[in-house]
Amino acid sequence: MIGNYGTSEADVESTRVQVTGFVVRQDCDAPSHPLSEGTVHDYLSQNGIPGVSGIDTRAVTRKLRSSGVMMGIITPSGNVSHALQALKEAPRYGEFDVVRDVSTNNIYAWEGDAGERSRAYRDLRARARQGGMGRGVRATIDERDIGDDLIKIVVNDYGVKLNILRSLRARGCEVVVVPDDASAREILKQKPDGVMLSPGPGDPELLDRSVETARGLVGKVPIMGICLGHQVIARSFGADTFKLHFGHRGANQPVKDLESGRVYVTAQNHGYAVDPDGLPAALEISHVNLNDNTVEGLRHRDLPIMTIQYHSEASPGPHDSEYLFDRFLKMIRI
Repeated sequence: MIGNYGTSEADVESTRVQVTGFVVRQDCDAPSHPLSEGTVHDYLSQNGIPGVSGIDTRAVTRKLRSSGVMMGIITPSGNVSHALQALKEAPRYGEFDVVRDVSTNNIYAWEGDAGERSRAYRDLRARARQGGMGRGVRATIDERDIGDDLIKIVVNDYGVKLNILRSLRARGCEVVVVPDDASAREILKQKPDGVMLSPGPGDPELLDRSVETARGLVGKVPIMGICLGHQVIARSFGADTFKLHFGHRGANQPVKDLESGRVYVTAQNHGYAVDPDGLPAALEISHVNLNDNTVEGLRHRDLPIMTIQYHSEASPGPHDSEYLFDRFLKMIRI
């Protein structure tokens, strides 16, 4: 059953709903949670997103497992042939740049909502006291990190989740978000202390413009790439990417940090990966997936550049890998 806790605007990770359809076996029409503002059905209706329940999602999963990712359609029509024709005429996922559809159109400073910084600070302190922030992270967070002397991070928005911005603000960063099509010159004009290339959807092989931007930043400013940003940075150095037969989805993917030797449980949602064969000498693998040995992170041997394939910001998912934000900021301060 999906939707037991209902939905809440406090949990959103984007300025709008990004999915184009929602399929479940059973949805809950009577959620129970003090912060619930309505059912999943209500939320989808309010945002104009089609959804369908009563589907054997296990059967769908088995089909995708054996056949790989494929196109699908939700239709209220009983005319199957008409639906199939519409599906055949639809553009294939991977044939067009979907990043432009989810990125911002404007450059803006992100300061969070009222009280965002203090809430994020309290959350960091709580997790530090509980020992849940990962090895190598300070056990206490100094309030000066939330002061006025801020590190300025420019986030290149390929479809950024709000918790990335929250995580940076909680660590004492001034955050400026720029569109996916911002040039290296436009980014450097913001005079950042560091640049983050965000997660996002789609095939990295289609993002030549973003690759060129990343290439123009190399050697000029510390860079961190997350998920799609990781793939873009890899491509900027000449590495190749490939489509996974089975994408990495969910909040329980085991990843080994080769520097510390520690294994982290990570949240992942990607269908492409960096090809380790022919990886340029300037880059070394920093993290690997223990399920299939795919590349989960890279670092430059000489320059302040680091990348990860998974979601260090969680939301949802485990918080094990939040230490990577601290590692990035430490890299900037050196």
